[in-house]
Amino acid sequence: MNPLIKQLSTYAAYHRDPRNIATHFFGVPMIVLAVTSLLSRPGFELGGVVLSPVWLAVPAATVFYLRLDLRFGAVMAALLGLCAFASSFLAAQATAVWLGGSVGLFVVGWVIQFVGHYFEGKKPAFVDDLVGLLVGPLFVTAEAGFMLGLRSEVKAEVERISGPTRLRQDLRVTAK
Repeated sequence: MNPLIKQLSTYAAYHRDPRNIATHFFGVPMIVLAVTSLLSRPGFELGGVVLSPVWLAVPAATVFYLRLDLRFGAVMAALLGLCAFASSFLAAQATAVWLGGSVGLFVVGWVIQFVGHYFEGKKPAFVDDLVGLLVGPLFVTAEAGFMLGLRSEVKAEVERISGPTRLRQDLRVTAK
């Protein structure tokens, strides 16, 4: 099986309720921005360029995404680069602002994720496989592409394996 389809299908199996997917469009970017911000310190100067751990993590993650798929990998590289760039502004603030902002984004992002998984009725994918932490941002990117009508062959294969999106019906409250 194609590695991209395998990763997206495995992740998608935990994310078939559209409300859960919708929460991921908010929570996942917040978490990625928080992580890139937290990795933006400490910085050290090398040849007039300030480097930080984020500039090791972003290329490593990009290699992971590019090995799965060149097109999605290129989009992920651009998105991660934008997050790292945006994070540099938060990292340049006073320590309390940087840390408070980064941790705040991280916590709120995860709260949003767990609300989505309440709707889904399933635990997050990373609980069973830590690779899910890397696949989450790719999943959101793929879902955005699918909504735009892109990569319909990937969407069809993921849905063939994981099933279509559907609302979880057992959340209805019954009046007595």
